[in-house]
Amino acid sequence: MIQFTLETDKALFEKAMRFAEKQVKRLIDNQPGYYPMYTAGGRWKHEGPSWTRWCDGFLPGMMWMFRRYESDHGGKDPEYWYKKAVDYTRPLEARKDDNDVHGLGFVFHSSFYRWYQVDRDPKLEQIVIEAGRTLAKRYKDKGHYLRSFVAENSLFIDIMMNVGIVFYAARATGDKTLRDIATRHSLTTRRYLVRGDGSTAHEGIFDLETGEFLREATQQGYRADSCWARGLAWAMYGFATSYEYSRDPHFLETAEDCADYYVTHAQADGICAWDFNAPAESRKQVDTSAAAIAACGFLRLSRLLHDPIKGHFFWNTGIRILRTLCSNHLGDKEKEWEGVLKGSVYHMNKGLGVGESSMWGDHYFVEALEHALRRI
Repeated sequence: MIQFTLETDKALFEKAMRFAEKQVKRLIDNQPGYYPMYTAGGRWKHEGPSWTRWCDGFLPGMMWMFRRYESDHGGKDPEYWYKKAVDYTRPLEARKDDNDVHGLGFVFHSSFYRWYQVDRDPKLEQIVIEAGRTLAKRYKDKGHYLRSFVAENSLFIDIMMNVGIVFYAARATGDKTLRDIATRHSLTTRRYLVRGDGSTAHEGIFDLETGEFLREATQQGYRADSCWARGLAWAMYGFATSYEYSRDPHFLETAEDCADYYVTHAQADGICAWDFNAPAESRKQVDTSAAAIAACGFLRLSRLLHDPIKGHFFWNTGIRILRTLCSNHLGDKEKEWEGVLKGSVYHMNKGLGVGESSMWGDHYFVEALEHALRRI
């Protein structure tokens, strides 16, 4: 019975991976050189606003994962995906000096870091290091946090998914200042944005003169004291990454607390509402991108926890989320749909990318699939 379940999961996940490859190939054939963010009516090309270019690394990131998947499973196209990944990664190099965004981890970990893992060219690693140094310049000594793109006094939970690139630069260079910045940012986020029940605030506001924490806030959640689902998923994954670099047990404990909150408040099938505390009618809108990120977080945490029983539970939770996404939320039922995963939410309050596909949703869905297929 167990073997049948594993075989069924493998077939389901492989089918979803092939569909993802097909959709990405369709995108780059139809819109060469284009780095989309989210769909409108199922189409990647539209005039909707994006504010900052934090998603540019996700498309080449999927290509690097396809290359490894094809190579590991005897596929026919690893060289095709290698070439395309290089073509879409190389133009991002100039972004290593981009001071306008807090998402350089999204951009460079997905692209140049994965390229470096393949070719081991020191020049590629140096680009990742420089991106980490650039992100570290956002650090506020008063308050001990990396500021968001919104304002000097603003800390976002999203930055936990980017602080890993500062940790990486610190480890690669032996720079203790960078390591201290990454550690202090993680500790500050843990103290002020993660609540006692494991839920998370989207944003924290600080006094620039004293560094004092003033209040919770939100840009994309239902309200300041609610738990925006994608932010919770960022925290799960991000604190697990901080633990991997620092081995500070507080970060692993925090990631586990966030994961426990997700398990308790998500739907029985593992998918979550866009905000866990939104009114009942609004909670009918799920966010599959948050679920995909959470699946990555659960699979990652499953091998980090010291309790093997809970680690197994987290593994099964991640797999359950993936099963649901593959079975109920792919765009394979609509011929004109250009994304991979339907039901993502970009900005609920502004009505942007609601019930659509998103680059981050598709990217972390593919990452979770690849992770699962390597261990099944």
